[in-house]
Amino acid sequence: MTNSTAVTDSPSNDHEEPESAPHTVGGGRVFALMLVITGAAGLLAAWVITLDKFKLLEDPNFTPGCSLNPVVSCGSVMKSDQAAVLGFPNPMLGIATYAVVICVGMSLLGRARFPRWYWLTFNFGTLFGVGFCTWLQFQSLYRINALCLWCSLAWVATIIMFWYVTAHNVRHRFLPAPSWVRGLFAEFTWVLPVLHIGIIGMLVLTRWWDFWTS
Repeated sequence: MTNSTAVTDSPSNDHEEPESAPHTVGGGRVFALMLVITGAAGLLAAWVITLDKFKLLEDPNFTPGCSLNPVVSCGSVMKSDQAAVLGFPNPMLGIATYAVVICVGMSLLGRARFPRWYWLTFNFGTLFGVGFCTWLQFQSLYRINALCLWCSLAWVATIIMFWYVTAHNVRHRFLPAPSWVRGLFAEFTWVLPVLHIGIIGMLVLTRWWDFWTS
């Protein structure tokens, strides 16, 4: 993603809107499509993991298709205690939450507008999602010692939607921020998710460096 294709949800001078921001705010087509695509990616990952989890419950010897080697081993992740930290398979929560993201994106494509409390609630949901993913990333890399490709897809989708929803709220002054921060989010929104995903990629690379280079 480049600066020229950054996801925007309002005209280019969005960050310079007057102090009297509207009571309800919608989103541009690209922003809405981003929510639909990331929500669909997360939903796909959650759905596949859920199906494989049920197959593992039926047959402990079942090997998921994404178990490729000792490191990229979805089965090891699915069998861990962390995979059901809330008492049920984690991806079942993802099926519900990613579906909500798709609904929001589709509503924006239909020119829906939402009040401040709605956007802040949505932002809190994405914050919870990225926080939960961060915990799962730590568990996967340093406790379970295995990586799930479908989980990684869900992580990337969640990170992208979190940063862009946050940028949307900052630009519309739903979240307090100085003018330079609003300008940063308006012009360089893509930098934050790229850095976030890049850091995780480096952690994965260094965690199993000997394996990748052997």
